[in-house]
Amino acid sequence: MVAVGYSTVGAIVASRLPHSPIGWLFCAIAFIFGVAHFTAEYATYSLLAPSRSLPGGEALAWLNSWVWVGGLGLVVFLDLLFPDGRLPSARWRWFAWFTAVVLLPAATLAALSPGLILSSTLHNPLGIEGLPNTSKAIEAFMYGLVVVGASSMLWRLRHAGKIQRQQIKWFAYATVVVLVGVILKNTVYPAVGITWVWWLGLILTTVGVVGSPIAMGLAIFRYRLYQIDILINRTLVYGSLTVVLAALYFGSILVFQVLFRAFTGHESQLAVVASTLTIAALFEPLRRRIQSFIDRRFYRRKYDARKTLEAFSSKLRTETDLDTLSADLIDVIRETMQPRRLSLWLKLEERAREGRHKKK
Repeated sequence: MVAVGYSTVGAIVASRLPHSPIGWLFCAIAFIFGVAHFTAEYATYSLLAPSRSLPGGEALAWLNSWVWVGGLGLVVFLDLLFPDGRLPSARWRWFAWFTAVVLLPAATLAALSPGLILSSTLHNPLGIEGLPNTSKAIEAFMYGLVVVGASSMLWRLRHAGKIQRQQIKWFAYATVVVLVGVILKNTVYPAVGITWVWWLGLILTTVGVVGSPIAMGLAIFRYRLYQIDILINRTLVYGSLTVVLAALYFGSILVFQVLFRAFTGHESQLAVVASTLTIAALFEPLRRRIQSFIDRRFYRRKYDARKTLEAFSSKLRTETDLDTLSADLIDVIRETMQPRRLSLWLKLEERAREGRHKKK
């Protein structure tokens, strides 16, 4: 997914913005992870299917054990340079140099670490027995660099203009989707053991990995840039609604089963039916309440503007004085749109008639 997604978006960005490093970073990341995927599959097939073995299986398994280091290093640079191809500030230059310097030692240590490689099916053919196995430590170190690189977005966000804020929102949205999926799949599922939690985590991880280069590409080209606000709003509303309804559903099942056992002495499938009907009845009221809460908490300006327009619309139905309406209209526009200058031109009916007579 990384290879296909990043190569596709990278080709588009590099062809249209050849002087920007972003597109070339996309392509390089896709190439390295494509090599990592190919070498893993080739080596697995070669080593585990001896009747149809292919040459060079061990060599490609060894290549797979360290080539990913360069891919994660390029991801760090992509985080640092997104969206305009420049570092957030001169303060991040030392971190960029540090990342570039440590890539070669990290890849070398991964290539020479003794022990099992290729998902613990093969011993490293070039591993030096006197060295400790540092593969896990290097992996944790590289992911730490990726996290620090991604955190540069926070610094950039503090000093960004309106356009760049929207671009960073696209990146942040895709990143959060991946993180939620990984947490559900690798942390929540082992704790609760519910199968659908694992599947939900897998789906979110897949969507996030595929959507990450697409989101970054949309941000770079500024295509429908402000749609991200609607996307975030809907995600917050329906994500919260899903969690609340799931909690209410399972909680109501437990409550109804307790009641059935108390009155009839055994459990009944009617508890599931009653819980489902309860959730169906609560869906729309809960959605409206959550939408209102999120608008007030995270989209206060939009919420206030909407309330102001609703109040003005109600007043239009009853107010007949033109001067009062003109003053109210100016107040509404000033409050909701906050223009630097504002003037209202009215075409009076008498002047309009005079103009028509003169034309005749």
